[in-house]
Amino acid sequence: MLGTRVGLGRAVGLGVCLALALLLLAARETQAAKYSVAQCGWYVDADANWWDSTAGEKFRQDRYCVPPAGQDSFAGVHLKSFTRNGPATVSGTRFARWRWEAPGGTAISRVSGTWWHALHDGMQQRIGVGTWGGGFNMFASASATDTAPRNFVVGIDPPQPALEDRLLCAKPESSSCSLSSGSWSGIRALTITIEDSHGPSAAVGGELLAGGWRRSAQRIDFWGGDTGGGIRYGETTIDGGRVNLVEYPCSKALIGSEWRGTRMQPCLTGVSGHATVATAGLSDGHHNVRHCVTDFAGNVGCTANRAVGVDNNPPAHPRNLSLVAGEGWRNVNDFDLSWSNPGQGPASPIWGAYWRIAGPAGFDSGVKLAGGRDVTAIADRFVPGPGVYAIEVWLRDEAGNEARSTAVSLPLRFDNVSPGVAFEAVAETTRSELPEHVRADVSDAHSGPASGEIHYRRLNAEHWLELPTKVAAGGSESAQLVARVPSDLGSGTYVFRADATDAAGNAASTTRRADGTEMALRKVPAPPAVAAAPKQTGPKAKTRVFAHLRWRRRRGPSVTVPFGAGAALSGRLVTAYGAGLAGRRLRVVSRPSRGSLADRRVDVVTSGSHGGFRLALPAGPSRRITVNYRGDDTFDAARRPALALRVRSGLSLAVSPRRLQTGESVRLWGRVRARGAPLPRRGKLVAIQYYEAAARRWRPVMVVRSDHVGRFQGRYRFRYVSGTARIRLRAVALPEERWPYAPGASTPITVRVTGQPVG
Repeated sequence: MLGTRVGLGRAVGLGVCLALALLLLAARETQAAKYSVAQCGWYVDADANWWDSTAGEKFRQDRYCVPPAGQDSFAGVHLKSFTRNGPATVSGTRFARWRWEAPGGTAISRVSGTWWHALHDGMQQRIGVGTWGGGFNMFASASATDTAPRNFVVGIDPPQPALEDRLLCAKPESSSCSLSSGSWSGIRALTITIEDSHGPSAAVGGELLAGGWRRSAQRIDFWGGDTGGGIRYGETTIDGGRVNLVEYPCSKALIGSEWRGTRMQPCLTGVSGHATVATAGLSDGHHNVRHCVTDFAGNVGCTANRAVGVDNNPPAHPRNLSLVAGEGWRNVNDFDLSWSNPGQGPASPIWGAYWRIAGPAGFDSGVKLAGGRDVTAIADRFVPGPGVYAIEVWLRDEAGNEARSTAVSLPLRFDNVSPGVAFEAVAETTRSELPEHVRADVSDAHSGPASGEIHYRRLNAEHWLELPTKVAAGGSESAQLVARVPSDLGSGTYVFRADATDAAGNAASTTRRADGTEMALRKVPAPPAVAAAPKQTGPKAKTRVFAHLRWRRRRGPSVTVPFGAGAALSGRLVTAYGAGLAGRRLRVVSRPSRGSLADRRVDVVTSGSHGGFRLALPAGPSRRITVNYRGDDTFDAARRPALALRVRSGLSLAVSPRRLQTGESVRLWGRVRARGAPLPRRGKLVAIQYYEAAARRWRPVMVVRSDHVGRFQGRYRFRYVSGTARIRLRAVALPEERWPYAPGASTPITVRVTGQPVG
């Protein structure tokens, strides 16, 4: 039998309290965590079950534990078992009982309370514990009536899983107890101490612990489990400092400055929750996250430390931002930038750089991201046309922090337009004395004129001779070339050529005046001093060659045709007075642009009856075409300065899919055609553009390079399209040095994008 059994007969009466007090003094305290449960008193109900071994035939129960508010909390409070009134009897060993069961993994180590009873003909009240083996060990009993409530307290060693209060016929099973005088037992004001030696378990997870670097407000999820009294508290800490505390709902009451459970298992055995952690209050770097739960007995269970990287501050500005080849003007639309990254200390590493290009006519590339760990360069940026643009660069870290206020800016100066150059008009083109100076005006709207020279040669001479030339500045966009004409030139016709270069290295050359006429001066011999001059035989008659290019309805000295298209050259050979010269042979020289594999081509055409001529020009790369008449015994030679036949680059574009959602990527691919020209060693530059209907302009999306056979490909993700948009895309072959084709575009393709913007 467990503990100490106390038999209380009618003779002992009030000695019950003293005996139970002695039991308390003898009980040995344990060291395990404990909690107390209050039952049937203090406005607390009873977490007990009642059972009758006679299946309800001989006993009944009565329960009244919670009086109305405002009354004495113990007024009439009881848990009672009664024998049923009548002449019948109940067999020996039969009983009714109230039973309290400790939660799994716990045991009852101490009990105090109040009992009283009315007992007749062998009936007893017995209080004891249900043992681990399923038995019953009594620690207090009474066999005589004592209706005055008496207190008892007892320690239980070793602790047991249940507490029982029995009303029992204490006679042998072969005998019986009379029910003619009703018997009953009562109990109340129980304080049950439960020993709970098993700690709870904890777990933690959520957004904060999802890996990588975290910033701003982050959600953390946590869980707890317990088999005993249940979870009362959950606490989350970072580096030992509390960031969240949860008190879970428990059945409890504050009694005598002590929280007691009102059920044998007061709290939930499984709990979960979440909280938002403001990481802005943490320093940048790594921190330890821990979650602990505490059960009702005070046992604590904690997770292991979980590391989390926190970074809420954007990187500083890029250091030593510079352009490859410097910040001066250039005529190749290709800009490469580099910089060094600032130190991040314990914060997250640099991951990517944002850039934005803005410039004339409201151009804005939008903000783009060049991603990558510790990126320190952005290559192959380009601008939409000549002018001065500005590129801003600022950094992003792995946590996603970035601040445009840290941006560093550089100018992008691009000019691929040759300067304009033309000779000033001269009042007289035939005279006995040539002017002292010749002048040519140079204009350039972007990088501005930088240098220039003026050359001359006698008509029909093969080599040009350079004149001492001075460059006179006329402003940021204009200048004048001034050259002194040699005073010792003999009589004859002299042709002049002006060469000019702008600050970006673009060159231009002309032999014409602003009105389009040839810059030629003729010096004639001075008339003889005698009054009657001999009959003048005179020089050869002057001739002129007029010529232009034609393709469909386009005509002029410069014509642009599609890739693979031919053109026509037509013109007329005339005298100085405009009369056509028939039957003359003219030499047509086609010089392919730099980078072409084609050789120079020479054709000979014969003028018609009115001096006209025509020549079909085959397909090929861009070229410059000159027409020469060598002259004869009667007529001077004549030459038409170079005509420009520009051929657009040929390329194709395909996309897939044609219909997609915002946030999805479209694949783009195609091929650059390179008839008669090798592709650049690094591949051909190709720009993917979209059409902005509001501005009626094609805007750049990205730039890619082809492979060595002209194939190119790329992907683009539509992030900021809302609703439904039909977007026209095309590929453009960009101008490059030694690429003998003019910029050309593929046939536009329309894709349909539907959805909402994504982050």
